[in-house]
Amino acid sequence: MSFNGYKDKIEEGDRVILYLTISNVYSIQAVAKTLNKKGVEVDNVFQTPYGAIKCIDLIGKCYGSKISLSKGWGYVLQPTPELWTLTLPHRTQIIYTPDISMIILQLEIFPGSVVIESGTGSGSLSHALIRAIKPTGHLYTFDFHEVRTQTVLQEFKDHGLSDYVSVIKQDVCMVGFGEELNGKADAIFLDLPLPWKAISHSVKVLKKPGGRICSFSPCIEQVQKTCTELSEWGFQEIETMEVLQTQYSVQTKNLPVMNLDFLKTKRNNDNPDEKRERENKSMLTCIAPSQMPGHTGYLTFATLYPT
Repeated sequence: MSFNGYKDKIEEGDRVILYLTISNVYSIQAVAKTLNKKGVEVDNVFQTPYGAIKCIDLIGKCYGSKISLSKGWGYVLQPTPELWTLTLPHRTQIIYTPDISMIILQLEIFPGSVVIESGTGSGSLSHALIRAIKPTGHLYTFDFHEVRTQTVLQEFKDHGLSDYVSVIKQDVCMVGFGEELNGKADAIFLDLPLPWKAISHSVKVLKKPGGRICSFSPCIEQVQKTCTELSEWGFQEIETMEVLQTQYSVQTKNLPVMNLDFLKTKRNNDNPDEKRERENKSMLTCIAPSQMPGHTGYLTFATLYPT
């Protein structure tokens, strides 16, 4: 239950983030036993590139503490939605932190908001939405896949988040979100192959005026159909954006710098040959990437006003 608020020490059953390097981050559970691939209960030992760790030994340690491994060391961290996104098991393609942050910002979500999500997938966005609406808000997340629904429901229970989320197996494109949610949602997020088929159902459950909707689509053709449908159903402030994260490299470089003393002596004809017009100096600078990051998806936002 380590997702539901911060605490000092690791308790039995907690989900813990093991940080080794920037590219070696793992999610492990602080329990003594686990089931292997044959369904047999064995000691819960986690293998890393720097040595094995018995998960039972983590119980009682403080979050943020340094632990020793046979070939190095690592840190045990409190789980957050951002770290969970990096380490969760992928049952579907997931939404990553750059897009998640823009979604929460543009949907204007705050503690106490009622949010609808479809589909749930691997639960990457769901954890961030729950953190944003706690402690008085609620997330209703829909997915048509039975196994994914049951798996993510168990994850929310293990993480201590069951009070803030309802997981529903339902094809919202066909039957909608249910009459019990009509007029209750502050925001809706759609991650569907055919999002335009869910727009008419979204109108029923969104609060008026001011309900916000977001649709995530990888293809521009999906965006075009969705925007047309949003316009026909009275949505306004329709806009589509793409979040591209650029990472600059900080390096020490030798750069040519104008020698002002040379210009002064040259103007005064004072042995100008003894100095150079430019000289190289070692400077700390930022280097732009040679390639732009790849495309993830388009985010389409709109607001529902009374017509």
